[in-house]
Amino acid sequence: MAAEYQDTDWRVVDYQPYRLDEAIIDRSTRRPLRVRGPQPRHLEPGRYLVCLGAAQTFGRFCDRPFPTILQERLGIPVLNVSHGGAGPAFFCGDNERLLAILNDASAVIVQVMSGRSDSSSLFESDGVGYFRRRADGTYVGCDEAFSELIRSQPRALCARIVEETRQSWCASYKRLLSAIRAPKILLWFATRTPPYRQGWRSLSELFGEFPQLVNPEMMAEINGHCERYVECVTSRGLPEPLIDRFTGAPTVVTYPWTSKPWERNWYYPSAAMHEDAANLLEPVCRAMRVADRPVAVGAG
Repeated sequence: MAAEYQDTDWRVVDYQPYRLDEAIIDRSTRRPLRVRGPQPRHLEPGRYLVCLGAAQTFGRFCDRPFPTILQERLGIPVLNVSHGGAGPAFFCGDNERLLAILNDASAVIVQVMSGRSDSSSLFESDGVGYFRRRADGTYVGCDEAFSELIRSQPRALCARIVEETRQSWCASYKRLLSAIRAPKILLWFATRTPPYRQGWRSLSELFGEFPQLVNPEMMAEINGHCERYVECVTSRGLPEPLIDRFTGAPTVVTYPWTSKPWERNWYYPSAAMHEDAANLLEPVCRAMRVADRPVAVGAG
């Protein structure tokens, strides 16, 4: 997703996208995965940090997302391995090279990603915001798929698909976290706390705010698979005007999958929110001595 964001957001932020490794494939495009820069010159096993997540970790519209801030403060390379719309299943593919990079890290910060991007008996997901209908093979956006369920299907069926999706999300997380042998920090980075009042009258009631569909029961199921947990609940700085970095004037961003241009960032974490996340993560990283890990952290 780094490449797509780069094209649409160029006048706001240069994401400096690069290919992490030719062998690491983006499951949504079937091409080598491009991640957010800057690209480190050298990675020494046990001497770098990885931040793994979705657009919130990527830092859409933000010049200095929390991985960049942590790199500046900790004095070690920090890889921002993230993808817009990703859920845990996106990183669960059989990609040994990505796993090797994660396991050679001093630690891995794993974002709590959306619950809507996983599979069920009706829909198959590659871990991003699009489904393939199992019945006919057609592709549909996850929002459209769940909106149609609410509108046209009995409540019992809707509830079953939601529960299947949540259980699939938990299974994907447990598979991912168990494969990462480096120390893990689970990061909740959102404008809400895990509990929310779920309703059925609309998509927003069903999903809740980001991370959509995720509730305390799901968090309890995956939290024990990480050494630390950091909860950053903040909305500081939202909404945030989009500023042309060349002129300093307000600008708008348009892209094909939405009909309304963005004049302000109202959804993705603001620059101030990224500072809040870094402020909470930094002391945890220092307590875990992320820059002082033995070189053989990924071995075994």
